[in-house]
Amino acid sequence: MTKIKLCGLSRPCDIEEANRLLPAYIGFVFAPKSKRYVPPETAAALKQRLHPSIQAVGVFVREEPEQVAALLRKGIIDIAQLHGGEDAAYVSALRRLMNRPIIQAFRVDSAADVAAAQESKADMILLDAGSGGTGTTFDWSLLRDIRRPYFLAGGLHPGNVREAVELLSPYAVDVSSGIETGGRKDPAKMAAFVQAVRAAFPK
Repeated sequence: MTKIKLCGLSRPCDIEEANRLLPAYIGFVFAPKSKRYVPPETAAALKQRLHPSIQAVGVFVREEPEQVAALLRKGIIDIAQLHGGEDAAYVSALRRLMNRPIIQAFRVDSAADVAAAQESKADMILLDAGSGGTGTTFDWSLLRDIRRPYFLAGGLHPGNVREAVELLSPYAVDVSSGIETGGRKDPAKMAAFVQAVRAAFPK
């Protein structure tokens, strides 16, 4: 079954809804320029409320590896997601500091981008449109020859995620703006998104 990541959570009510829905992952955004940014102390408080079965992913954009490792070491996050075009040397540097799972995000505009993603030294890859959180999809046909599991992101919402899962069978789907209303997480949209993914796998 395709796993679910609800990204950009920032409030206790977001965590409460995630705990009810039980996705595999939630995401905290640590990129200061993002409207979904949460400071580490806020993320720490939210993590304490999170159901233990849900893994917290920290989203970073060219952050110092030592800072990323510190958040992993403190247990504020369980996984690091690199969303700033970090190179293989950065991935290696982070792994030397903390041997925890790393997701590397790639913007997909062409087949060459998919090929580059497949060569990533990170544990997992995420394929996105634009710079992330833009609410737009990319050309899914570019993924027809991909050979490794991936997180699918970019423009997903309750109305199209079931189609994406049935067409592509990604390892996981990642959503942020697609479950928001007025820039805030919407519990009804969060629930509809999770339901749509799970509907693709009837019991």
